[in-house]
Amino acid sequence: MSNDSLLGRAVRLIPLSVEHAEALFPSASDPKVWRWMPRPRPDSPLEMRAMISQMLADRARRCFAVQRLTDDAVIGSTSLYELDLTASRAEIGATWFDRSCWGGPYNAESKLLLFGYAFDRLGLARIALRTDNLNVRSQQALTRLGLVHEGTLRSHMVRQDGTRRDSLYYSVLADEWPSVRDKLLARVAVKATA
Repeated sequence: MSNDSLLGRAVRLIPLSVEHAEALFPSASDPKVWRWMPRPRPDSPLEMRAMISQMLADRARRCFAVQRLTDDAVIGSTSLYELDLTASRAEIGATWFDRSCWGGPYNAESKLLLFGYAFDRLGLARIALRTDNLNVRSQQALTRLGLVHEGTLRSHMVRQDGTRRDSLYYSVLADEWPSVRDKLLARVAVKATA
């Protein structure tokens, strides 16, 4: 296992590479999985490789493939991006999972591992997440985890259908991390036994 991998109970986050394109393409090409993503949905494994290459070229991004521990299958991806070590902050996003994994412990544990990496290993002071104003499910999940809704960036982005998206921002600070960690640990434990 690479030193850059992050190991949990249900998943391992491994550094993303273009070699993961074929494994990630089925979920990334699923319109329901990709519904809230701001970037175009890849139409082929070749486009998936190009998207991953573009993500990896961004020096302010740490990209991971999510590998399920029971069978080592790559079931999704997530990133720490807009990483600014001087300002001690980053965002978490570009996260998606194969639809067969929805409702399991995978997303919650991926967040747990990324927050731990950001706060405990990188020593960041702040992590933010943003979501589409229409993505109520995501907003509820972020609130349940104890993240603070900071506000809304109005007409922030263009959705894939051409409409304008408001982005809701949520954050967690280093001193709030222990409480969020406990909530994530409890959520992972419940979902792992469900």
